[in-house]
Order: sequence, then structure tokens, then C-alpha cells
Amino acid sequence: MKSDDPNIQWVKEPQLGLTGRLYLTPVIDGLTTTLKHLFKTASGDGFTRQFPEERPEFGNPLIYRGVHRLNKDQQGRVKCVACFMCATACPAHCIDIIGAESPWEDREKYPQSFVIDELRCIFCGMCEEACPVDAIELTSLFDLTGASREEMIFDKEKLLSVFDATVEQEPMRTAGRKPLTQADASPH
Repeated sequence: MKSDDPNIQWVKEPQLGLTGRLYLTPVIDGLTTTLKHLFKTASGDGFTRQFPEERPEFGNPLIYRGVHRLNKDQQGRVKCVACFMCATACPAHCIDIIGAESPWEDREKYPQSFVIDELRCIFCGMCEEACPVDAIELTSLFDLTGASREEMIFDKEKLLSVFDATVEQEPMRTAGRKPLTQADASPH
């Protein structure tokens, strides 16, 4: 492209007047907005919430992706059959499972160790979708905090305690479905 090309239209930078150089119009607009909101109540505008006193409400908490939980079966045992499908589907690679031979008759394996690093998790829900026995679910708990990285690594006991804390408010989404066994989860 050459500078003398007739298809190029050169545009000169407009000269700013005194108000443009002093930025008076944007400053006045900003002060007007500030004064307009100065005398409103904190929650009167519909957007500001005084968290944690005012809890936000979700339109449908069943589709919100919050803290994970490991579900229990009717006998109070962990539903997971250690098929590793959730760990395989996880794009953040934040799930670590160590499987062991199950002491129960209805499945071959169970998770001896099940760990989720909540700081690495992107809360995409792929683990929940990949689980053939609906053992892992994302709850609507959103205020997940910790003082150290170790507190944000959820082991099997902590994930089961989240189930105990949330099962009343959020029953298992698959409560009406027939539970699958390890044979149902195997790819053959």
C-alpha cells in the first residue's frame, strides 16, 4: 500500500477545544452519576448485596455449579465405583482417585482416596456429566473460602460431609433413577 494511493482517505485529527482539553464534560458526567447514587440505600438499586448478611438468590439453584459433593447410596456408602471417568473427563486435572477392591458384594471397586483440588477446578461440570453412577455432583454452595491451599483440597471425607450438609436442601438430582453397578460403568 502506497501513501499516494487514491483509495486511501487521510483523516486529520480534530483539534480539541478548551473543554475537551480540560476533560470537563467527562468529569461533570462522573460527578453527576456519583451524586445521583450517593443518597440511595445500599440494596435499593437491586444490584448491591450486603454479603454475607444478604444472601444472593439464584434463579434455579439446581443448575448452579458450586462446591462438589460425593453422593451416598441408600446404605450410607459412597456411590463412587472408582471408574476414573470423572478424573479422565476433567479438563483441569484436579481430581485424583485411588481405587481399591470393594468390601461390598455389589461392586468391584470403591475409592480408597478421592481428592479434588477446588483451586484448580474450573467448575465446568464435566465430572458430573461423565460419572455413570451419579456419584459426584456440584452443589449450589458458592461461598467457598479457605485460609490456605490445603484447606481447599477436598478429600473423600470432606466431600461426603458436603453431601451430609446439602442433601436436605438439594436432594440428589438422580434420586428417581436406578443405581448403576460397576458392570454398568465398564466400557465393554
